[in-house]
Amino acid sequence: MANGDAYGYEQNVGVGLRFVAVIIDSIILGIIGYLVAAVTGGTTAAGFELEGAPAFVFFIIGFLYYWLLETYLGGTIGKLILGMRVIMEDGSPVTLTAALVRNLLRIIDGLFAYLLGAIFIWTSPAKQRLGDRLAKTFVVKK
Repeated sequence: MANGDAYGYEQNVGVGLRFVAVIIDSIILGIIGYLVAAVTGGTTAAGFELEGAPAFVFFIIGFLYYWLLETYLGGTIGKLILGMRVIMEDGSPVTLTAALVRNLLRIIDGLFAYLLGAIFIWTSPAKQRLGDRLAKTFVVKK
């Protein structure tokens, strides 16, 4: 089901809208990072820094943000604001396992400021990044 239309979705989403969602999510995660730094004493007059255990805590929070929001809400806050959802290739809601796979592969897709992910999307007829292809998911818009 390359277009998701049997479930009321209009289209698979390409690079542009996904990039805007990543910006929104990055702002949210930046605020969370600042809060982690503030709690752990990593704030300075110039901003904040996360090293060691606080950086690890922030990494875990960031991973859980993507994984659990996509699993239980169908998308991150950035995706949801823009009317996007992550679904399985058959149109059903994304599973916990599929969301885990697609977000573990975000590490690869995110290389070079998400250029690698963009190349996968541009070369996919269904607009899937590597994580989507292996998890058998689509990002769609109503």
